[in-house]
Amino acid sequence: MKKQVKVATLITASVLTLAACGGNKDNSSTDTSKKSNDQIKLTVAGSTALQPLVEANVESFTSENAGATVTVQGGGSGFGLSNVQSGAIQIGNSDLFAEEKDGIDASALVDYKVAVVGITPISHADTGVKDLTTDQLKDIFTGKVTNWKDLGGKDQAIVVINRAEGSGTRFNFEKYGLGDGVKVIKSQEQDSSGTAVKMVEQTPGAISYVALSNIKSAKVTPISIDKIEPSQENIEKNEWKIWAYEHMYTLKSKETDAEKNFIKYVTDNHESIKKLGYIPMEGMKVERHADGKVSNK
Repeated sequence: MKKQVKVATLITASVLTLAACGGNKDNSSTDTSKKSNDQIKLTVAGSTALQPLVEANVESFTSENAGATVTVQGGGSGFGLSNVQSGAIQIGNSDLFAEEKDGIDASALVDYKVAVVGITPISHADTGVKDLTTDQLKDIFTGKVTNWKDLGGKDQAIVVINRAEGSGTRFNFEKYGLGDGVKVIKSQEQDSSGTAVKMVEQTPGAISYVALSNIKSAKVTPISIDKIEPSQENIEKNEWKIWAYEHMYTLKSKETDAEKNFIKYVTDNHESIKKLGYIPMEGMKVERHADGKVSNK
């Protein structure tokens, strides 16, 4: 009987020891997971055209990855590209291909195309003009036409509002809307698409250009060009030619799983992409290359 008690005691002790070890292992695993998420600290900056989409995904991403932090900033595409290349930020947002920006080594970066955005001229709601020809658009931004009455609108001076140098939106508008080599007039410049929209809202006679994802006000009028509207369908087929990929770049030599996971999270959230006025990559019927040429998919 004593022998049986002794064996039972040994078995009980062994079970307790294993349970304790198992408990310690679980706690260790939990702590490691938490520590890993605590170390996810991403700064994402650059394109203000892409900024609304990135910001819309931060709350849900961080709630699903407890302890992770994602900071989103603007600054323009040039800012995003130069700062991700230098390692100052983890992800650089851009409306440009890295190859299109001077001083950027595209081979050092990883390019993730997360969506497509249309870019459209917008005017103050009271100009009386909703459609322009390509030549009229050029005449406005080169200063040849200075009054809306000459375009079928009100007798009102045209106020040109540009985006700042380094803006991907400006680069794509000038390249695909006005044409290479067209020199725009010097005018007031805004650092972000959101500010450009506000200035057009508040300034009678104003005209600028922004990503469709930035238009939320009835106080500005998107302008058609050559009777073609800046609609999703027209963008998908390249009938509306002023559009850009929304790129998220990482530094190849320092890329982490956290960066890739967040970018994938943004790319896969088609509901958010569509709701905010972007086009999922899968929706495009054509493909644009870094040299500007377009081919069918």
